[in-house]
Amino acid sequence: MTAGPIDPPTPLTSSAEQARPDSHRGTKHARRAATASFIGSTLEYYDFFIYGSASALIFNKIFFPGIDPALGTILSMATIGIGYVVRPLAASVIGHYGDRIGRRQMLVLTLVVMGVATFLIGCLPPTAAIGAAAPVLLVLLRALQGASAAGESVGAVTMTMEHAPSNKRAFYSSWVNTGAAAGIMLASLAFLAVSMLPQEDLLSWGWRLPFLASILVVGVGLYIRVRLPESEVFEAAKEAETEPELPIKVVLRDHWRTIIKVIFFGLWSVVSSVFAAFGLAYATSKFGIPAPAMLGVTILTAGLAVIAQPSAGILADRIGRKPVFIAGNLICAAAAFAFFWSISTTSVPLIYASGILFMTVGYGMVNPLGPAMTAEMFPTKIRYSGAATASQLGLVVTGFAPAIAAAIVQPGPTGWIPVAAFTAACCLASAAVTAIWVKETYLVPTEALGARTSGAEESINA
Repeated sequence: MTAGPIDPPTPLTSSAEQARPDSHRGTKHARRAATASFIGSTLEYYDFFIYGSASALIFNKIFFPGIDPALGTILSMATIGIGYVVRPLAASVIGHYGDRIGRRQMLVLTLVVMGVATFLIGCLPPTAAIGAAAPVLLVLLRALQGASAAGESVGAVTMTMEHAPSNKRAFYSSWVNTGAAAGIMLASLAFLAVSMLPQEDLLSWGWRLPFLASILVVGVGLYIRVRLPESEVFEAAKEAETEPELPIKVVLRDHWRTIIKVIFFGLWSVVSSVFAAFGLAYATSKFGIPAPAMLGVTILTAGLAVIAQPSAGILADRIGRKPVFIAGNLICAAAAFAFFWSISTTSVPLIYASGILFMTVGYGMVNPLGPAMTAEMFPTKIRYSGAATASQLGLVVTGFAPAIAAAIVQPGPTGWIPVAAFTAACCLASAAVTAIWVKETYLVPTEALGARTSGAEESINA
């Protein structure tokens, strides 16, 4: 899968302009940065999201056997959240080195860690073979996956936007989470294939194949990433820094308001985990909808997102990030009710239609913009540390969203309403914070992003 056509930067003839670290031209590596981010993010999130599919369909049976099925589902969903608990700390460490020694090195590290952890999950013996050590090892490897993902998205967005033309940052950066959508699609295709196996084969060895396959694609991602240079904006910021400070110290001292803002702004991301993990488990276990049908919804919506998300990036570069992002959140809030209602009807066509509205239209407007908008809130010299730490603190709720959903769902055909309300509330909170507290940045040059304001404006946009 390739990233598709990406507009090349506008060539310049002025030597003065060529010497500038950023302008509307971007750098000569802008297309390569976007392509590398797309492919790397695809591989990284394939690894990350096959865990979600396995948690919904497999892990409650082989790692939490012998307990009530409902409790087993909650525990299985909770292991998804473990990967998010370690992310804030991991993000601070990865972000620190990303700001000190370079974005590229950290992106190589995250890819290797994710690939190895995912492969080892595929090697784990079941609880029946090694007892309680099995779920413990599962949680530890999930924590490694979370540590890797903590630095992946923000690092890739940071690298891409710093190479991109200022007036096309949202479009270029959108390819990062478009890669994540492609990763979800590939993960769902992998589990769709193995779900066709007889139940005994699926539970014994079939589920392992998508995990074991991850090691084969790590080399591809490494080859792409090691050949990508650092951005000129980053190099210029390093050269201009006369008294280097610990990046995380600067973030916590000078940008704590921004961290709080991002935590609430980032609630939009619960949509993905509720849809892909809880929605799959709920539809198959509660209403008996075949797993291939539900995996097909994920495959279709993720495939369409590969088109929808760059389109949202183009629109955000033309009219601004805020109107696109807020509209997407409002659509998600309404579509959450439509999606779970359609599951309760067991009508596959309705599930597909509402899934497209939910994930391709609504989420397809917020998902490509969220990481870039977060990165744009911080100046270059601390961008990786600030955006990674802030965004990962916000994602803790996202990680436990499937477990929260499994805990609050009620019996009966309308038991999904609390889950839909929870999802909608998160989207509405994200939209409100964006409308009131997030600064519009689509006309701001890359080198000026994150600049501190003063007076009344600072109290609003700090």
